[in-house]
Amino acid sequence: MSRTSTTTDRTSCAPSRAARELDLKRGEFDLAVQLGLIRTVPDEGGGGRRVARAEIDRLRAEKGFPEVLRRRVATVGTHEGAELMGVAPSRFTALARFGLLVPVRFYLNRYRTVVWLYLAEELSRFAAEEGNTQLLTGRRTPAEIRAAQKAGTDRRPRNWRGRHIGFLTRQAGDDPWARAAAVACLLGPADVADVVPDPEERARLDRCRPRLPTHGAPGSPAAELAATLMTASEPDEVAWFRADLAHRLETARDLAHRPETACERLPDPASAARHTPVLVARPAAALARRTTGSGASPRGATGPGTRHGTRAGGLLSRLRYRGRRQKPAVLKASPPAPARRPERPATG
Repeated sequence: MSRTSTTTDRTSCAPSRAARELDLKRGEFDLAVQLGLIRTVPDEGGGGRRVARAEIDRLRAEKGFPEVLRRRVATVGTHEGAELMGVAPSRFTALARFGLLVPVRFYLNRYRTVVWLYLAEELSRFAAEEGNTQLLTGRRTPAEIRAAQKAGTDRRPRNWRGRHIGFLTRQAGDDPWARAAAVACLLGPADVADVVPDPEERARLDRCRPRLPTHGAPGSPAAELAATLMTASEPDEVAWFRADLAHRLETARDLAHRPETACERLPDPASAARHTPVLVARPAAALARRTTGSGASPRGATGPGTRHGTRAGGLLSRLRYRGRRQKPAVLKASPPAPARRPERPATG
C-alpha cells in the first residue's frame, strides 16, 4: 500500500465504513449525504466520494447521536405518513399529488407500482403548523385539490426532480461542467441536443453525467418507467431546465476560454522538439534563441509578440543568416551601435 493511500485512509474513509461508524444503514447514509447532513470530499485517487475523519468525529460528538441522526433521515410511505399526520391515506395521497408533500425517494415494487417515500420529520412539521389544520381536519378537502384530483394532476414526480436537482448540483461542487451535466441528466435527449448543438460539448456533459438511481435491469419495463419519472415532462418545467442548462453552459464556456488559461498552456516535450510555437508570452529575443537552438539572436527570426508573428525556418534559415553575415554591413540596416567616446587624435 502506498504512502498516499495510507494517509488518505487515516484522514478519510469510504462511504461503507463511514456508515458503519455512524451506525447507519447504507440507504440512510446515502440519504443523509443527499440532504447535506453528512459532508463528503472527493477522493484524491480519482474514485468516488469519501468522508473525512473530522466529519465523522463531529457527527459522533453531537448530542443524541445516533438516534437524532437516524430520526432526521427516517422515511415513511403513504400509510405510515397518513398515520403520522393523523389523516386518512386517501387525503394524504391527495395532498401529495397536489404538491403539498414532497417525496424524497421512490422505488418500484414487484407489481411495478411507484412507491413514494417522504421524510418523517417533514411530515411532522407540516402537521404541526397551524395554517395546515384545515387541510388535515376539514370535513372536505379544498376545492382546488378536488379539481386537481379530477384532472389527474400528480406533482410528485416533478417535486422529486426539483428536490433531486439540488442534491446533484451540490454534489457537483464548483465544477461548472459537472453542474451543467446535473441539469442535463433530468432533460430528454432531444432537449439536450437542442440546447447543446455542439457534439463535443454533449460528449463532455455525458462524461460528467451524475449517476441517477437505478430501478430494474437496463431496458426493462421498470427501468423505462423510472427513467420517465426522472425526466422533466411538464412544459414549464422543461423550459426552466432548458434555460438553466443554457445559463450553466455559458458559465462553463467562459471559464474554459479565459485568456489566462490559454496563456498558461505549455507544449508537451514532443511538440517542443519540433519547434512548435508556445502560447506563453516571451520576449522576441528569447523566443528566437529557443527556435534556433543557439545563443545568437538572428534578426530574421520572429515569434509571438513580434512584428510578423513567424518563426525561423530551421537549417535553411540558418544558412541564409550565415550568408547575410558575410555581406557588407552597409547592405542591411542595423540598429545604431551604442555611443563610444571619441578617440584622441594622434599627435606628432
